[in-house]
Amino acid sequence: MPNIALELGKQASAFGVKSAYGDTIDVDGVQVTPVALAVTGFAGGGVENGDGGTGGGIAIPLGVYVRREEGLRFEPNLIVLLAAAVPFVWVTGRALTRIIRALKK
Repeated sequence: MPNIALELGKQASAFGVKSAYGDTIDVDGVQVTPVALAVTGFAGGGVENGDGGTGGGIAIPLGVYVRREEGLRFEPNLIVLLAAAVPFVWVTGRALTRIIRALKK
């Protein structure tokens, strides 16, 4: 019986950059390359009665690289950008509130 953890490790090593950057697509004379944040994880273990393993992953679309005659440009996915900005805005607001309170004393 093959070791499941080793098999998952071999398959995961093939992901690499291919999972973060998609194939370049030509749309109306404009070359578009999708970009994503890809995270994968695998675990394996041995039990007295047999082997076990599991794995999972997530891909978050960050945006696309667009190549036109003017040059190469990154265009972000606005929904993901807003979702990622919410915690930063909240933390910044909390920090500013505390700084202002400290300065008033």
